[in-house]
Amino acid sequence: MKRARSSEVFLGAGGRLRARRRLAPLLAAAAFAYLLFVSVKLAGFGSSAGPAAADGRLAAAGTGAGEPLRRGVERPAPRAPARAAAAVSGYGRITGEILRRREAGEGRRRRWGQLGNFTELERAAAEAWALGARAWEEASAFTGDVDSIASRDGGEGPAECPGSLALGGGGGETAAAAFLPCGLAAGSAVTVVGTARAARPEKCEKWQRQDIVESKETKTSSWFNRFIGRAKKPEMTWPFPFSEGKMFVLTIQAGVEGYHINVGGRHIASFPHRMGFALEDATGLAVTGGIDVHSVYATALPRAHPSFSLQQVLEMSERWKARPVPEEPIQLFVGILSATNHFAERMAIRKTWMQFPAIQLGNVVARFFVALSHRNEINAALKKEAEYFGDIVILPFIDRYELVVLKTVAICQYGVQNVTADYIMKCDDDTFVRLDIVLQQITTYNRTLPLYLGNLNLLHRPLRRGKWAVTYEEWPEAVYPPYANGPGYVLSIDIARDIASRHANHSLRLFKMEDVSMGMWVEDYNATAPVEYVHSWRFCQFGCVDNYFTAHYQSPRQMLCLWDKLSAGRARCCNYR
Repeated sequence: MKRARSSEVFLGAGGRLRARRRLAPLLAAAAFAYLLFVSVKLAGFGSSAGPAAADGRLAAAGTGAGEPLRRGVERPAPRAPARAAAAVSGYGRITGEILRRREAGEGRRRRWGQLGNFTELERAAAEAWALGARAWEEASAFTGDVDSIASRDGGEGPAECPGSLALGGGGGETAAAAFLPCGLAAGSAVTVVGTARAARPEKCEKWQRQDIVESKETKTSSWFNRFIGRAKKPEMTWPFPFSEGKMFVLTIQAGVEGYHINVGGRHIASFPHRMGFALEDATGLAVTGGIDVHSVYATALPRAHPSFSLQQVLEMSERWKARPVPEEPIQLFVGILSATNHFAERMAIRKTWMQFPAIQLGNVVARFFVALSHRNEINAALKKEAEYFGDIVILPFIDRYELVVLKTVAICQYGVQNVTADYIMKCDDDTFVRLDIVLQQITTYNRTLPLYLGNLNLLHRPLRRGKWAVTYEEWPEAVYPPYANGPGYVLSIDIARDIASRHANHSLRLFKMEDVSMGMWVEDYNATAPVEYVHSWRFCQFGCVDNYFTAHYQSPRQMLCLWDKLSAGRARCCNYR
């Protein structure tokens, strides 16, 4: 018995011909759309003789040179000078064109600092300065033994930290805040009992989503979607866990790899720790936002602080003491942002990249910029460290993340008032700096224009939710100005002098993200005097890459390892903590 033939055979010759005629236009249209899509996506790959390639300053692979991003002034036209049609070899033709259009459309540019608003950040800074003055007086009067403040091996130290903490929020708009002297540990939890206030329409975000693909589609559209690779999304919904006027119970639990958030006993979200973050450094607790706080409970807190033992960490040797600030001009001043209790980090830097010949011979000066802690004994230990090594600038305000920008301003002030430097570099105490290579980079570029050198970000948008959330009151603009990532960047003394001057006459706007603030200040300066923006990805933001200029998130052990490898002639990473 013969097997039945397919249904297409029973259409007959005429039916097959008609079906093919109906299908041919659809296939032609689909092929045309696909070719159009591919041509648009790959349009820039064949234009090797375009404007970017014509720029002789393009860095070849392996040369070690950064990629210039100039935002200066173009050649004057016969009638009037025009602003920059800058070469943007570091980012390609598209981003370069965006910057050129941005420059062309900024005929009415204003200086950010002239808004004149007394912001929440400035109020927090005023409070931190007041508390810092009192903390400094207490540290100066401290008579205890700072060498035995804390010990990793269970030695004698201060009184034990509380294992739990309870706060009454009062139910009003005042933020609930507390100091956690020993920080957090894996398993610590913070529970907030509160009531959500009425929502503000301009702040509402679309929490509940429904990613549903419309099921009523023709066979042709369904085939076309599969042809171009568009996958059908499943239906997903996330109910908002808070209701106006209703009480809620929110718990944040610290884990080994991150935090877990539960509301009403239901898991809502988890997010990882920032690289290089230590739970014992989470010494501040504040609850703010559109809620009335009834009570706050912190439980399973560590009973002792494991961060340091001065006898084990600080090596009191003449070898590591800083040279006095030279009276003659220098090439570079390096300001290093450091936390109060980061004794090990500072000691690691003294033993590694602060031993570069440029620092030892006096052509470069490096100083740590450190604010004060809530803990009196740590401030006293910091004071002793500063007096011995002579490389710490103590800023008498209570340290907070939002106030890191004040340290950056202090670096500019010190570089202008205390040394005579051509350039200023800012970095963090977990940043390893190949100082010899950074000096080479500085000398590569045109000294007639002020320089802003680092790993630059273009057209970054403020995050309106999450850990780095920025309110519209804090930043009303749609995008940030171009800015270099905070772990390491260089700027000319002219820019630093402008920042110090504007801060002195109270016209400098402060923003809680110091790297964005610097981009904002450089943008202001660029409005009156052209600045040479230079981008290089080797100022590594996320960790370490081979042949780096700077490596971020480096522990003290990694610092020593990197130094050993550099001493052996290899700029290689140490991928362990």
